[in-house]
Amino acid sequence: MRFMMFLTGFGFAVAGGVSFIMYFNLLAAGMTWAEYASFTARRPECYLFFIGWMFIFFGLKE
Repeated sequence: MRFMMFLTGFGFAVAGGVSFIMYFNLLAAGMTWAEYASFTARRPECYLFFIGWMFIFFGLKE
């Protein structure tokens, strides 16, 4: 069960991390760092990164 939680968390963290990297293109389009942070804080797919890290943590916790 813990291994499945770890793998699910890893998948979520990768999906969320890819979203963060993908949205870095907005900085090249003229968005400031504050606007970027505000934008990514409102995107539900970026929450997957943090949810994934929580799953990984609880999957590795004994």
